[in-house]
Amino acid sequence: MRRRSIISAVLAAAVALVCAGTVALTTTPTAAAVGGSGPYPADYETSTGLANHTIYRPGTLPPEKLPIYVWGNGGCSANGTSQLNFLREIASHGFLVIASGSPNGSGSTTSQMLTQSIDWAVAENGRQGGKYYGRLDTSKIAVGGFSCGGLEAYAVSNDSRITTTTIFSSGLLNDSDDYQLRRLTKPIAYFIGGSSDIAYPNAIDDWGKLPAGLPAFMGNLNVGHGGTYGQTNGGEFGRVAVLYLKWRLKGDTTAGTNFVGPNCGLCNTQWQVQQKNLTLDGGTPTPSPSVTPSPSPTPTPTNGGPQGCSAAYSVQDQWAGGFVAAVNVTAVGSAINGWRVALTLPTGATITSLWNGISSGTSGNVTVTNQSYNGRLSAGQSAGFGFQANGTGAGATVTCTAG
Repeated sequence: MRRRSIISAVLAAAVALVCAGTVALTTTPTAAAVGGSGPYPADYETSTGLANHTIYRPGTLPPEKLPIYVWGNGGCSANGTSQLNFLREIASHGFLVIASGSPNGSGSTTSQMLTQSIDWAVAENGRQGGKYYGRLDTSKIAVGGFSCGGLEAYAVSNDSRITTTTIFSSGLLNDSDDYQLRRLTKPIAYFIGGSSDIAYPNAIDDWGKLPAGLPAFMGNLNVGHGGTYGQTNGGEFGRVAVLYLKWRLKGDTTAGTNFVGPNCGLCNTQWQVQQKNLTLDGGTPTPSPSVTPSPSPTPTPTNGGPQGCSAAYSVQDQWAGGFVAAVNVTAVGSAINGWRVALTLPTGATITSLWNGISSGTSGNVTVTNQSYNGRLSAGQSAGFGFQANGTGAGATVTCTAG
């Protein structure tokens, strides 16, 4: 697991320095558009009832209820204005945004502070006489974070009150934390700074381990780890974050067309796009293929096994010297209680890490069997596994046998 372990060490050591630079950039932005570009000019405030947090809100509350977005800063910094332009931009489109850390604060945050933000917003919505009384939509709550703040967002994403999770330039540092991915049940979106982003390999690794059927979006913009948070209105990351939150928290399907389907608004642009299980209306999804403007190997056709299962192989990501691939297993005709996939790798390809399966061998002919939690499938139900490998991913073949 060379790529993941190296990036883990580098990210852990460097994230504070990278985000410290972002803090310096955005605390006193030179190109700030005061109030954001939305219809409700916004700024930030604090509350004695929510210590060590920064609250971004429209200056005049709109007539409709405000969905809630809670945010973890880069570097787990306790400076709630370290992504000021970005967060104020979101608030200006009719959201209540709460960042961990006080304005221009110091020190570090914890994931518990995100939960405190949600608790406070829910309580304020029900507090008679308060300015937010009945003005917040507590059924629509999103959590997000940049870099280290993204790790905090992962940590609380299983909160039943959360509608969707957004991960910005982040990915789990250790395989021992992958349980946080397996427990995801609500839509998730990744906004990453491209292959030069220090968090890119970890984000791609997480993407390959998401539960089967989970609605998920990944967009990569080639800006590196620092993102565009300090640009006017949060730059391109700010624009896309607003669109995603409008879709997921306000039901704006026009905004949603930027993320769904092979001709989505972000497809075939400077963004590199991948999709899983996305529909505009939130109905039962048809599995969505990865969509990306950069060339990638064509998925291997499904090969049916003789004992009730089929397997389909696809390359999720390819870079110089390595790739991430996924194998989707489907029960055919009747329920199965276990599966075994015969995987033939291209010449020179060597598996370095594999998830959601148990493998024998790392090159050539490899056999992968189910884990204890994904082997029992009803007719038509799918599960699968993913792996990261050295070499080139095109040309692998798979065959499935139920067992």
